[in-house]
Amino acid sequence: MARVKPFKGVRPPKHLVEQVASRPYDVLNSEEARKEAEGNAKSLYHIIKPEIDFEPGFDEHHPDVYDKAVENFKKFQDEGWLVQDGKENYYIYAQTMDGRTQYGFVVAAWVPDYMEGRIKKHELTRRDKEEDRMKHVRCNNANIEPVFFAFPDNEELENIIREVSARDPEYDFTAPDGFGHTLWVIDDEDTIRRVTEEFAKIPNLYIADGHHRSAAAALVGAEKASGNPDHKGDEEYNYFMAVAFPSSHLRIIDYNRVVKDLNGLSPEEFLKKLEENFIVEEKGVEIYQPSGLHNFALYMDGKWYSLTAKEGTYDDKDPIGVLDVTVSSDLILRDILGITDLRSDKRIDFVGGIRGLGELQKRVDSGEMAMALALYPVTMDQLINIADTGNIMPPKTTWFEPKLRSGLVIHKLD
Repeated sequence: MARVKPFKGVRPPKHLVEQVASRPYDVLNSEEARKEAEGNAKSLYHIIKPEIDFEPGFDEHHPDVYDKAVENFKKFQDEGWLVQDGKENYYIYAQTMDGRTQYGFVVAAWVPDYMEGRIKKHELTRRDKEEDRMKHVRCNNANIEPVFFAFPDNEELENIIREVSARDPEYDFTAPDGFGHTLWVIDDEDTIRRVTEEFAKIPNLYIADGHHRSAAAALVGAEKASGNPDHKGDEEYNYFMAVAFPSSHLRIIDYNRVVKDLNGLSPEEFLKKLEENFIVEEKGVEIYQPSGLHNFALYMDGKWYSLTAKEGTYDDKDPIGVLDVTVSSDLILRDILGITDLRSDKRIDFVGGIRGLGELQKRVDSGEMAMALALYPVTMDQLINIADTGNIMPPKTTWFEPKLRSGLVIHKLD
């Protein structure tokens, strides 16, 4: 059962929240962070991407950079830009995009739930990326940024969302990207108890986004536990910060592919090869959106095509075999284009659906890429099924939007 608890959040005062809050560390590079933080000493980028306080090009993994994060985190607290709540609370965090709002609970999740598989993952993690975030958690002794969880819908938790969100929020602002962010503090003991009890009835939590952050946070917690001779199990380091959303609130958007060349084939030869496993229909110059599972949009040579996978090319009974990312990876990228490793092959790139299919067309029309492939997005049910069956999704399968804003709440490990 999912074990969560309230915690004493470290947060910006209401009037500073927009200056402090930032995008997550992994959605932009150092130069972009430097630009976004320009002229703003209070930007969280000074803590989560502290290399911006060094000369451009300085190694972001240098020990001095981690030291700078610690120095800046302390400075933010000394200056009153971040202030710790006096008691343990839960928080409700709402995000609004395109007129649609999703509500999640900001909780402290239990490290053993991650280590023992009750917090389920669907992606492989890379050790180098884990190590970077572990250093960041270790040196700051805090989870500066939350991870993004989903959980099966729960009626009572929906009731709590409705009750709390009817009150005046603590924060309510629109970020520069146009997405709305709203936060409420749950500080009354009765509601806190109800949240804890309802989560305890949920068998599993699911990592939606932030696999590296989850791994890093849990591993540091486990490390602290094994290094403490007086370890009892109720210490704050046994928990890490997450925002947990009911799964029906979340929407996964498409994650598309662009490829540099056709592996020596002419466009006509490429289409001919596609016809072995797909029904190929030319759609013309207007952007074509995949219409459903097993339908793909191909853009090449100034034209859009519909590709529908033929019966027998996918396995609807297999959680991985049913995915369009599997069908396209096997039958198009591997068998026709000779791309076998999506993580390392330089001939392929990935474009989040938030950028729109026009972005795919642009990259092909510019001559940078030879073709683009748009996929129908994975569903939350598919993601949960994959995690429940112990499977791992192929790389670059899911894209969640909006991303959690960092800096609204921080969790200290002591």
